[in-house]
Amino acid sequence: MYLFLCIINVLKRADNSDNSEGDMAKQTNEQSYDGSQIQVLEGLEPVRKRPGMYIGSTGYDGVHHLIKEIADNSIDEAIAGYATKVEVTLLEDGGVRISDDGRGIPVDKHPKTGKSTLETVLTILHAGGKFGGGGYKVSSGLHGVGSSVVNALSTRMIAEVRKNGKVYRQEYATGVPQTDLEVVGKSDTSGTTITFYPDPTIFKETVSFDYKWVVNYLRHQAYLTKGVYTSVVDERTGERKAFYFEGGIKSYVKNLNIGKEVLSEDIFYVEKQVEDCMVEIAVQYNDTYVEVVKPFANNVLTPDGGTHLVGFRTALTRVINDYARKNNLLKEKEDNLTGDDIREGLTAVILVKLPDPQFEGQTKNKLGNPEMRRYVDQVMSEYFAYYLEENPATAKKVVGKATLAARARKAARAARDNVIRKGAFEGLNLPSKLTDCSSRNRKDCELFIVEGNSAAGSAKDGRDSTIQAILPLRGKVLNTERARFDKMFANAEIVSLIKAMGVGIGDQFDISGIRYDKIIFMTDADVDGAHISTLLMTFFFRYMSEVIEAGHVYLAKPPLFGLIKGTGSNRKIEYVYDEAALEQTLSQRIEERRASGIKIDESAERFKQAGYTAQQRFKGLGEMDASQLWETTMNPENRTLVKVNIEDAERADAIFTKLMGDSVELRKNFIQTNAAKVNVEDLDF
Repeated sequence: MYLFLCIINVLKRADNSDNSEGDMAKQTNEQSYDGSQIQVLEGLEPVRKRPGMYIGSTGYDGVHHLIKEIADNSIDEAIAGYATKVEVTLLEDGGVRISDDGRGIPVDKHPKTGKSTLETVLTILHAGGKFGGGGYKVSSGLHGVGSSVVNALSTRMIAEVRKNGKVYRQEYATGVPQTDLEVVGKSDTSGTTITFYPDPTIFKETVSFDYKWVVNYLRHQAYLTKGVYTSVVDERTGERKAFYFEGGIKSYVKNLNIGKEVLSEDIFYVEKQVEDCMVEIAVQYNDTYVEVVKPFANNVLTPDGGTHLVGFRTALTRVINDYARKNNLLKEKEDNLTGDDIREGLTAVILVKLPDPQFEGQTKNKLGNPEMRRYVDQVMSEYFAYYLEENPATAKKVVGKATLAARARKAARAARDNVIRKGAFEGLNLPSKLTDCSSRNRKDCELFIVEGNSAAGSAKDGRDSTIQAILPLRGKVLNTERARFDKMFANAEIVSLIKAMGVGIGDQFDISGIRYDKIIFMTDADVDGAHISTLLMTFFFRYMSEVIEAGHVYLAKPPLFGLIKGTGSNRKIEYVYDEAALEQTLSQRIEERRASGIKIDESAERFKQAGYTAQQRFKGLGEMDASQLWETTMNPENRTLVKVNIEDAERADAIFTKLMGDSVELRKNFIQTNAAKVNVEDLDF
């Protein structure tokens, strides 16, 4: 397309050739192009000029990436066996302090730069101990840019090193040293402490650190580095957390399976060195229908997988099929179990440590080292085969579950073929209950998933038919937390939803086919409405998480109350969306009336004290007429939408397991724990 546009521009210039020579001459005279126009960015200038190239973004993710860059260095000390503690403190004045008890960054004069090694590391890109010089055998950082990038993007950084019985200190501003390296005290310990303050001119969205993000990050690091103590203190709120897991990734797998019925309490675990690399794997099966696999390379999560994940999956599939054949759990005429069948209900953590990891980009989403596929395959093949032989009861359960998954897959395919004919997922056969919009510009289109026919009727009458489609649901949809594909394809409401979306499901899922930019759950503002929304979110989280991650899923927020003033043609209604807003509105109006000299009847109902003639509580969307529903909930100019995000996939997984899974005990504990927070008056009886 770009080349096509360039050709068009050239042709336009050719058609206007009479003026082009003069214009060209004018341009040459007025703006010569020579060496003076070539910018050379020195030192840390490139970082401040293009920060996104180094940390991905300058928003929420970017500012927290700064913590990760510094803390990863401390974790690397722990991986190398030199540190036992990594402590993060969120300071009251907006900064963050990260401290470890490792060896301390060297402070001697660097032979190449002539500066101290500390200053070299903190001010020069691609300077570090992770390029094979013997500082680290393995590390999460490999580009040597982390510390210097953080320094460049901070208004202030203070580096303190405890080493050689002394405390060394140096201060920086936007990457520029403000003091010389000074000895400021004595110490009988070693380690590094870095304090920094993100630059608000770079991070315009926020420079405030999220305590929950730090907690989540340090919890993972404690799981991945056996025997390391991690902690966070938030001086702003007084909150603190600490983590220590002797079991490492075995503890991680156990945590991921909380609330799930496991096939065996025993967790398969292996740690094996291959050449100069370390392979560590933990595996446990549960009775759910989803796969949870966390691949890490040098403690860095690689969400897009890579060679280590490929090696693991290949070995797992081969070993289980070989065991099933050998022990007559698969008949001669039966097909081999597929990888998808075998990974149903699998929870696994794969951690590889290697001296020279090759990630795809600075964000490190995917591992590319080809040797790791072979190493992981080798370790998994040998030791998981031993595990199955030594644990025949568990092996039989695993094969049995995979066999059931294979049968369900075949049944689901048959059901899909029967219910959803060819082209249905692409939107060629839309559900009859869908009232579609007329626009075919996906970016403008919205799908309202509506609870009940009465609300759907008002929504159809009140909508903007050009861009807004309506899909009514009858009753509560299937709880997909406890259902396989074959059962889902037998459910009319789920099938209608899949058809309307246009993205398919399972092995046919393709987000590029999505028909609407916004998928909006519009349910009653009561307990049943919340339950239906939760059921829908369960379905999307388990089977269409990419749709959520792409920012397409929203919750509509209809008003809970209507405050009515006047009667007849003078009747006006003011909408209020929750209890707190109602209290605030009424209190404000009462005070305004009192201040204006109006005598308030304290014995009257609150809404009358506030000057309203009536107060209405909307228990359902069906109580609103079309104009009210449009005005309050559907009009893009007035409505309130809550975007559904997956901020913490593991926490979300645990919540769905707790609330929607089979464990009654977990739900009972949740209800008992949170019962005190519920206002009985808000419940529907």
